Amino acid sequence: MIEILSPDELSRARETGALVARILHTLKERTAVGTSLLQIDGWARALIAEAGAESCYVDYAPSFGRGPFGHHICTSVNDAVLHGMPHADALADGDLLTLDLAVRLNGIAADAAVSFVVGDAADEQSTALIAATERALDAAIAVAGPGARLGDLSHAIGDVLTSAGYPVNTEFGGHGIGTTMHQDPHVSNTGRPGRGYRLRPGLLLALEPWVMADTDELVTDPDGWTLRSATGCRTAHSEHTIAITEAGAEVLTRLPR
Repeated sequence: MIEILSPDELSRARETGALVARILHTLKERTAVGTSLLQIDGWARALIAEAGAESCYVDYAPSFGRGPFGHHICTSVNDAVLHGMPHADALADGDLLTLDLAVRLNGIAADAAVSFVVGDAADEQSTALIAATERALDAAIAVAGPGARLGDLSHAIGDVLTSAGYPVNTEFGGHGIGTTMHQDPHVSNTGRPGRGYRLRPGLLLALEPWVMADTDELVTDPDGWTLRSATGCRTAHSEHTIAITEAGAEVLTRLPR
């Protein structure tokens, strides 16, 4: 089922989106060389509780994971790209880290992810990967609005990623979101314009371009959750929750500058 939010629910979605953005911003600012992934998870747990919100991940147990997830944030490092389960690993200078967070506040969920290099040793490949996912996300947002079709968004994402020379995996992508975290419709990271569901005001979408430098194949860690590039290459992932309004696409999870 595709959920269309009422004006009151959309107002609450803005609050949830702003909270997700603030928490991700705080976590990014706190993260440094030597920080452990479990520390980040602990910070996320405390910030979510302080806001009176709830994690969408702790009890999450979909068919593709070895659930429940049991943590409050996904922390994916270097060749890990999605669903990274926090472990005791300490971050090193130059690690490429993705933080992916979804919470529910007042009955409405929001979801966002940000990739960045820890410390001062940012390499050219990591910078390019991150920039490509951010451009792809911006391109999808630019074409989103009432009357646009899902294929328009998917094509915009795929065009940026393939033009940058990256293969595109279609196993995982964006999704509808609202009173629950994962809903229809699925938003592939590649597609044909003019095809698919027509966007309507009140629809919330989590758009999430992600790439691996030289492969479109994933492998799963023994933890049953963390997905990595099959070749061990670096990866990146960017995500925003957007609301379709009469005026266009409204980004609900924009991080503070």
